[in-house]
Amino acid sequence: MRGLIRNERGFVIITCLAILLMLGIIGAAAVMKSADDVAISGSQVRDVNALYAAESGAELAYTYFRNSIDSTNYPPNPLPSGTLAMENYNVTYRMAQFDTTKQTNMTQGMYRGLYGLGNQYDVISTAVSSSTPITNTISLRMEKVLVPLFQFAVFYEPDMEIHPGPFMKLNGRVHANGNLWLGSHNGLDIESFLSAAGTIRHGRKPGSGQTLGTGSVRIKDNDGTYQDMKNPDGTWLDNADAEWVDESLERWDGQVQDKDHGINELYLPVSVSGEPIDLINSSGGGSNPDSYELKAGLKIINGTAYFRQPDNTWTDVTAAMIADGSISNKTFYDGREQKNVSALEIDISKLNASAYWPTNGMVYTSQTVGGVTQPATRLVNGSTLKAGLTVVSENPLYTKGDYNSVAKKPAAVICDAFNVLSNNWDDTKSTLGINDRVASNTTTINLSFITGNTTTGEDGQAYNGGLENLPRFLENWTGKTLTFRGSMVDLWESQQADGAWTYGSVYTAPNRDWGFDTDLLDPNKLPPGTPMVNIVVKKQWAQLNAAPLAAGGQ
Repeated sequence: MRGLIRNERGFVIITCLAILLMLGIIGAAAVMKSADDVAISGSQVRDVNALYAAESGAELAYTYFRNSIDSTNYPPNPLPSGTLAMENYNVTYRMAQFDTTKQTNMTQGMYRGLYGLGNQYDVISTAVSSSTPITNTISLRMEKVLVPLFQFAVFYEPDMEIHPGPFMKLNGRVHANGNLWLGSHNGLDIESFLSAAGTIRHGRKPGSGQTLGTGSVRIKDNDGTYQDMKNPDGTWLDNADAEWVDESLERWDGQVQDKDHGINELYLPVSVSGEPIDLINSSGGGSNPDSYELKAGLKIINGTAYFRQPDNTWTDVTAAMIADGSISNKTFYDGREQKNVSALEIDISKLNASAYWPTNGMVYTSQTVGGVTQPATRLVNGSTLKAGLTVVSENPLYTKGDYNSVAKKPAAVICDAFNVLSNNWDDTKSTLGINDRVASNTTTINLSFITGNTTTGEDGQAYNGGLENLPRFLENWTGKTLTFRGSMVDLWESQQADGAWTYGSVYTAPNRDWGFDTDLLDPNKLPPGTPMVNIVVKKQWAQLNAAPLAAGGQ
């Protein structure tokens, strides 16, 4: 019995030793695993840090590229490349153009639905740890796109104000590089994407001196259903709302966005060395390289007409154009400007048959007159155009009667101020009262225009008339209809036609049958010399195992 007990005691000792050994092995394994986990975790952290460092190199190249586009309208030359020293990492980045210029259609973000002429660029950025063998490489593809400006139903460089009297409907994309103020007296419907690089507000811009209308403001959501800007409790949903971003996204499905949604200014490469208004200013003997005078096929300067020859020399054709009735001089009174207007008048029907129709479809005019008389250009008998035509003037420009209403062609005007005279306009009645200047029942205009305006609340100006009066009027349009199809663009402060907006004595508002011309979404149907908007879009980001440039890079 005692021997048996001794044997059992020995067995217990052996068992305990075995258990201790097993626990030791398990503990050692746990320690080893913990050390491996720490090592793996450290490696992952270093790899992530290398990824962030590589991203920094790509973002630096992107920022350099974007700043060059914004400031000069061109990519930097040479394209960005270099090194970047970050904590424990050395970064090398390089950009290359990926493809040649081609048409591209944008499907995302604020640019969705637009097309343009695009070039893609690749950035390859590699980060190498200075203390470990960790390396990480990423690629960033971006696209620089020139977007025809006339794809916008409405585009404003400054603040935009829309506050019509008669009901007004806008179809097509609406964008302001400044703030956007909305309101109406009898209803405003907007059917497409609405954006502002500033804020979107209901009401009047400070300084307008105008009463706030009680009409509705409705904007379509992504399903095409009108959603009212007015809340059920009588307040308005705009940028002043504390939950503006979330509530606007919920109401309009992203169809209404401003700076709080990430909307930025759209940069305008319409001028190389100066301001957008340089498009209409004289070339100054070559000192203004942006002037359309240098692009025109026909130019008329202070009454002298010059026709561009195939070798780019100019021929004086004044006598012939006066003889065939293509050009003449007319005088009438502009009640808004409170000035007599001395107008170079271009008879489009005669120009159609003239030997001096511009082969590239672009006409430039500039007139200078003394005293208090306002120089201008007026287009008459323009219901039919021979071909696509863009008329650019340093002065205010007037159309008289129907324009491009028969067999519509791509057409535009670019000027200091754009004025619409109806089919009933009579120069001899221009100084009479409003009831003697009654517009025709209908007037139809098919063109896109770029013009200037005054600024509400600045330089002694009150309300500038808003978008609804961007095309200016001088007649009693009450109950009459102006049918307009095209694109409306405001890029500058009017330098010549800076008279204050005045309602009642100068004009009354038409019924506005206005709409965006969807033909402008076809690049083959743009007016000659259509200006472009420059945008840069990030297209694709990828983490790479190695760092070669994509095929086609150069």
